[in-house]
Amino acid sequence: MKVPRQTVAVLGDGGWGTTLAIHLHRLGHEVRWWGAFPEYVTLLRRRRENVKFLPGIHIPKTLSITPELPEATASASVVILAVPSQYLRLVVRRLQTVIEGDAIVVNVAKGLEKGSLKRMSQVVTEELGEVSYAVLSGPNIAAEIAKGHPASSVVASTDPDVAAQIQQLCMNDQLRLYTSRDVVGVELGGALKNPIAIAAGLSDGLGFGANAKAALVTRGVVEMARLGVAMGARRETFWGLSGLGDLVTTCLSGRNHWLGEQLGRGRSLKAVLASTPMVIEGVETARAAIALGRRYRVELPIIEQVHAILFQHRPVRQALQALMVRVGKSESS
Repeated sequence: MKVPRQTVAVLGDGGWGTTLAIHLHRLGHEVRWWGAFPEYVTLLRRRRENVKFLPGIHIPKTLSITPELPEATASASVVILAVPSQYLRLVVRRLQTVIEGDAIVVNVAKGLEKGSLKRMSQVVTEELGEVSYAVLSGPNIAAEIAKGHPASSVVASTDPDVAAQIQQLCMNDQLRLYTSRDVVGVELGGALKNPIAIAAGLSDGLGFGANAKAALVTRGVVEMARLGVAMGARRETFWGLSGLGDLVTTCLSGRNHWLGEQLGRGRSLKAVLASTPMVIEGVETARAAIALGRRYRVELPIIEQVHAILFQHRPVRQALQALMVRVGKSESS
């Protein structure tokens, strides 16, 4: 079924924002892609390649790129938020006077707000009021989708009609989308998998092998679901694409896994973060998850050890060993 052409604003010039802008342009939609930094937008226009965040992928000449937010959002029926979670509130606040009243806001950032510990839907609602909102999340490596490799994801909204609209907007024979009403679970799955992926990277950096990583992935899902259910999510969501699916992908590759791997090889957190322009969401998410675990009285042993490595200078081997010597429990607990 051919979807009617729509005007879509994609906000954010990182790898995922770039990919979504290109993908939606290929589907025939009018895409207006916004970047926060005019100098870099000029570079994108000239090079037609996002050399910093998505090198090797051609940006079509007919894809509009602008540093002006009003220009990007003018008459847009859908506004996609593809900025890091820690900057999302600042961008959303600027939308108050430029966004169309009936536009659907779609968030694709995976994280929790620093300090407030709020999910991205809560940030959007606080700044824009009760807008039509959806979150898109799943095992989506930007470069693979930009190259046309098959992938799948979940779009969640409390309004099933909104979820269905975004499903139809984005889906084709290369990107398959499923719908959900569990906004809380889909948002938390995308956020909480990042510190678990850091743990998987730590394990790889130490050369521990497949057994250790399988245990971290499996018990990591349990941890994510435990906190998610306490916060109002559905347990089954964490065994779906936005939970287990995204976790598996991130534990095999990606910036969070890479950071953990580097730490496991002996580099300092400061040195690793200074060596990349990428925002590594799992660092701040580990801090937020520990605070939420305490608030909801939920045990998060893997994330607790990741937090200790990141912020308390706990030796990596000591932290991972601490997971192995915990008191014996039932797998269902």
